[in-house]
Amino acid sequence: MKTTGTSTPPAAPAGGAVRELRLAVIGLGLRASVAREAHRPGAGARVVAAVDLDPGRFGRAREWFGDDVRLYEDHRVLLEREELDAVLVITPDHTHEELAVDLLGAGVAVFLEKPLAITVEGCDRVLEAARAGGARLYVGHNMRHMPVVRAMRDLIRQGEIGEVKAVWCRHFVGHGGDFYFKDWHADRRNTTSLLLQKGAHDLDVIHWLAGAYTERVTALGGLTVYGDIADRSGQAPGAVMPDWYDPEHNWPPLSLTGLNPVVDVEDLSMMVMRLEGGIHASYQQCHYTPDYWRNYTVIGTEGRLENFGDHGDSAEVRVWKRRSGYRADADLVVRMPEPEDGGHGGSDPLLVSEFLRFVRDGGATDTSPVAAREAVAAGVAATRSLRDGGRPVTVERLPGDLVDFFEGARG
Repeated sequence: MKTTGTSTPPAAPAGGAVRELRLAVIGLGLRASVAREAHRPGAGARVVAAVDLDPGRFGRAREWFGDDVRLYEDHRVLLEREELDAVLVITPDHTHEELAVDLLGAGVAVFLEKPLAITVEGCDRVLEAARAGGARLYVGHNMRHMPVVRAMRDLIRQGEIGEVKAVWCRHFVGHGGDFYFKDWHADRRNTTSLLLQKGAHDLDVIHWLAGAYTERVTALGGLTVYGDIADRSGQAPGAVMPDWYDPEHNWPPLSLTGLNPVVDVEDLSMMVMRLEGGIHASYQQCHYTPDYWRNYTVIGTEGRLENFGDHGDSAEVRVWKRRSGYRADADLVVRMPEPEDGGHGGSDPLLVSEFLRFVRDGGATDTSPVAAREAVAAGVAATRSLRDGGRPVTVERLPGDLVDFFEGARG
């Protein structure tokens, strides 16, 4: 099998033309849209094979990637039969670790949907496999490519609010009952918690905006609404979220039916963090609000900024830099451009483009396996605290040699 490791980019064909990358995707569920973004025949990349445990989903692969796409039910058979440059792993969270270890151990470049794994030990095992196999690892933290997040990051770097001292995030998960309580997400064996699964995005953004990782956490929360719903009949085998999502009728939250047979993750979570360098942060997540968006506030020594909206051309970042009472008119307003085509306000195509460039050329990326691991570590620590009455928990640090390996590999 032909693979691409950190020191062996795909060879160019004679004449200097760029050879088309040969890709495979594992997992044909909802987030397989990322693989559809990566399928760029004639533009440098092609999905030539797909894997799913459910053959009933193979029709999607043929529709998305063409009738000649080769289909498998086992990733090990894929590795034996295909010559690949990279594989996109877009499967339930609890499968990430084993799949990534097998692929990276074989020396193939991997796009791994977030979270990196559902335990700290699992994350570190994946990172060790990437180092040992000499393979390129890219984790799908697409929010680092969202315009509103990048605008906040740019304003902080430009010194608009001085030195960052605090970051607050409120996450209103307006469709949480449909998105996370009717399938595998609701079972902590598959996610550890939604504080990790859903929060991995926001914890990563908090770390990115602050320029520091979490050292110590305390958290509270519970299964406060969806635990009262008796209908745990689940969904049809092979169904994915759009098949049952009905924003017009599944409201209020207690009216939902067809929850997953196992529901033992929290629908309300709140955590407080101490980050490196004395920065403090908080993260709040609720899965039964009527609205669905994220609100970040970053406070520095010379001002604060806040986003209003997180998708679309109505989103903006406001910055306050002078003393006053309440006022909606900020001193600086940065409005987001009209969103590009593609998922998550155009961030998915940007994420995929960076991944394909990384497979081909290596070099620095906005996403980071180290940062992905630290987001999981913070989420794991917070889950332990929440389920132990709010006991403060120290976050397990990544060994320095692994930090040096991945940070050095990315320039």
